[in-house]
Amino acid sequence: MSSYTIIVPDSSYLARICGTNDSNLKLMESFLGVPVFARGNELSIDCGDSYIEQQFRFAVDRILDEFSAASQNVSDSELIQSVLNNDAALDLSISIPGGTKKVFPRTKGQSSLILKMRTFDLVFASGPAGSGKTFLAVAEALRLLLSHKVNSIVLTRPVVEAGESLGFLPGDLQDKINPYIRPLFDSINAVLPSDTIKRLTENGIIEIAPLAYMRGRTLSNSVIILDEAQNTTSEQMKMFLTRMGENSKVFVTGDPSQVDLPKRTPSGFLHALNLLRGVEGISVAELTSEDVLRNGLVKKIIQAYENEER
Repeated sequence: MSSYTIIVPDSSYLARICGTNDSNLKLMESFLGVPVFARGNELSIDCGDSYIEQQFRFAVDRILDEFSAASQNVSDSELIQSVLNNDAALDLSISIPGGTKKVFPRTKGQSSLILKMRTFDLVFASGPAGSGKTFLAVAEALRLLLSHKVNSIVLTRPVVEAGESLGFLPGDLQDKINPYIRPLFDSINAVLPSDTIKRLTENGIIEIAPLAYMRGRTLSNSVIILDEAQNTTSEQMKMFLTRMGENSKVFVTGDPSQVDLPKRTPSGFLHALNLLRGVEGISVAELTSEDVLRNGLVKKIIQAYENEER
């Protein structure tokens, strides 16, 4: 029987995975159905089943990712048990070739969003700030690009927000756009080395396109992400959605609670959600405050505003 081994370079993390008297390893053994061994800085299983080996790899990667992000209030055993109980999150990880880390969904809503992005060519992701919709859309787009499934990524946002327009900002067009696109690049920076990002942007493989500049184009073999879509008008949304070409995917993310359009101007995002929901080939992922993963206070703030609106 062959042995499958994972090296854990950080000895402190390895100790936490094992737990007191290997108690956490027993949780993993129960999940996998095979013994798990710790030797030096390695974790191993004797199995020969490729599916169990994959689950073992996914579980360890996910646990290490959670260790680096978890709050002090969660015990290691609780965290590991949570990871092992979430089979969908293990199967729906986003592995970006050349990336700095693997991306895992951390809630059922995020797992559902990843599944829909893999299944449908047009996905609307609706949810509050911090729910992960933009980050997961960018990560999935990078996976498709660097796996050579598509040739380019196009990032766009409405550039008229809270009553201000590009004309009021200093600098050339790129300088004017950067403040709007910055959150998208924050997501890219979180998962790709800086030299890779520079190469992809300089070669136009990752393109920044103001929404107004999308008119008249057909985007084929691409992933197109429209972020902050709640600030589009219905006319802008229709124009954007009809840019989609062959072998392309479109991810539209927005937060219906943060519409900055002038009063009496309907949101194109909300209009599209109502109009296109249920159309074959189109899917809507709706995240909630339960999917928010920022500072714990953010979730409480969102819930307070939601309760006030009821």
